[in-house]
Amino acid sequence: MRLLVVEDNQKLAGLMAKRLVENLYSVDVVETVDDARAAVQLVDYDLILLDLSLPDGDGVEILRSLRRSGRTTRVFVSTARADVVQRIEMLDEGADDYLVKPFALDELLARIRALLRRSSEARHPVLEAGRLSLDVGSLTLRVGGQITSLPRRELGVLMALLLNQGRLVPRRKLEEAIYSFDADVTPNAIEAVVSRLRRRLEALDAGVAITAMRGLGYILAQSGTA
Repeated sequence: MRLLVVEDNQKLAGLMAKRLVENLYSVDVVETVDDARAAVQLVDYDLILLDLSLPDGDGVEILRSLRRSGRTTRVFVSTARADVVQRIEMLDEGADDYLVKPFALDELLARIRALLRRSSEARHPVLEAGRLSLDVGSLTLRVGGQITSLPRRELGVLMALLLNQGRLVPRRKLEEAIYSFDADVTPNAIEAVVSRLRRRLEALDAGVAITAMRGLGYILAQSGTA
């Protein structure tokens, strides 16, 4: 899953990004309203972690523009504004949750997991293919009912393929799912990730196959139907 952190406090942004990456999320970090607007035009984020007091304006403008355009991206506001009326206005604008600064990173992560879990349950119950099942909200992967784990990027690719099971997923979409803007992505990076993922799925006897469509992307299907 790919998240956007909009926060001008570089120390706090770095701490949040570090913990999110440790919890298997791909993360982009921006510091201004303008950069956030540009980012959401390029990437369909699973969740935006939004500060309100930014150098070039109020973060609530990002929230308003998202909702006016019909985007349902989950927006989690982190704010130093403790006034109840302001928080109510923010929720009425379409924020999904908020925390007042300072906050504990563990609580932030728990709330993010809850938001993503509710979102995934509404759009996609547990994703299944072959002997695989993936709970999108908790990022829990099972093979034959047994919990297993994958490195972050391989899990991101697998999720993107499961969400589009049986359909072609372009390389660009896979890159968006697992790499942040500042990542050093080599021309064959996706091929390397998919190759490692294939080997792991084969070793797990997962009952799925990933087929490459040269120059286009990849398709995941149950073994024997790819």
